[in-house]
Amino acid sequence: MTRLTNRQYFLASRPQAMPTTDNVQRRDVPLGPPGDGEVTLRNLFISLDPAIRGWMGDEPNYIEPITLGDAVRSSVVGRVVASNSAEFEVGDVAMSLGAWEAYTTAPAAGLNKLDESAGIPLSLFLGILGPTGLTAYFGLLEVGRPRAGETVLVSAAAGAVGSVVGQIAKMQGCRVVGMAGSDDKCAWLTAELGFDAAINYKTCGDLEAAIHGACPEGVDVYFDNVGGDILDAALLCLNKFARVAVCGWISTYNVANPPGPTNLWQLVARSVTIQGFTVLDYRDRFGEGVTQLAEWLLAGKIGYREETVDGLDNILPTFLRLFDGSNSGKLVIRIPE
Repeated sequence: MTRLTNRQYFLASRPQAMPTTDNVQRRDVPLGPPGDGEVTLRNLFISLDPAIRGWMGDEPNYIEPITLGDAVRSSVVGRVVASNSAEFEVGDVAMSLGAWEAYTTAPAAGLNKLDESAGIPLSLFLGILGPTGLTAYFGLLEVGRPRAGETVLVSAAAGAVGSVVGQIAKMQGCRVVGMAGSDDKCAWLTAELGFDAAINYKTCGDLEAAIHGACPEGVDVYFDNVGGDILDAALLCLNKFARVAVCGWISTYNVANPPGPTNLWQLVARSVTIQGFTVLDYRDRFGEGVTQLAEWLLAGKIGYREETVDGLDNILPTFLRLFDGSNSGKLVIRIPE
């Protein structure tokens, strides 16, 4: 292949708070040919997810922290520009675990080939038909285990995961209450996605009182994306034998010494089950999840918001929007062909 240069954003140092340009730096490196059994993708879309912030640290995590000097890890969708594998040809499109970079070289065995002829926007395979949607699907149905007539509370409900969780819960016959950080987001949840109620956690004042007001019969399933004060308040609103599915802890990702929850005694007082999970726990069932999500999507049963920002050089400031609440739905970097 023609000698190319690969622009990368790499982890130069571990952030103690919000990542800065000191922590994540840019470099241009020569792009070599793929090795035996490998494929090189020209990245078209790069997924931006809160979990990436956790991988930038050196605390124990569900996958290894990013090594200092390596490009920042992320899921990508790209077009094959060079292949050293019989499974992929130049021009194919695939999803892979890649990085914040223009080109990703990875083992063909770890790539998922995508069918462009289906007419589904490729970026959705990073969102509602990818890790985001699968996290919502398995986290709610397998960990939360909602039953018809129960009340489901979702934090970060206007986010990429939470918005799908609420819609699936509605399809299970549940009453669904979402928590979001603006009136516009709350209106989207109730007017377009079918949530029964929404709480603006930034303006509601007393969180516990707001949850009790929106969930007068208590909470049976709490899908937690944020931890922190919202988790603490939700613990005081749970019904007997409630289930808490812990998906993320975004409220503390950029805090050096975050306080722990103070109301965990409610797990005992109310016989509550709390379980953390990651989507990788269900990797052997991804096909099942994608098939069902695609069926719901094509039938118009699931809505979504997706925001794409053009240009690899915009990746760090765009990533930081995940933590100030200025994004809604799935956030993706696009590198136009």
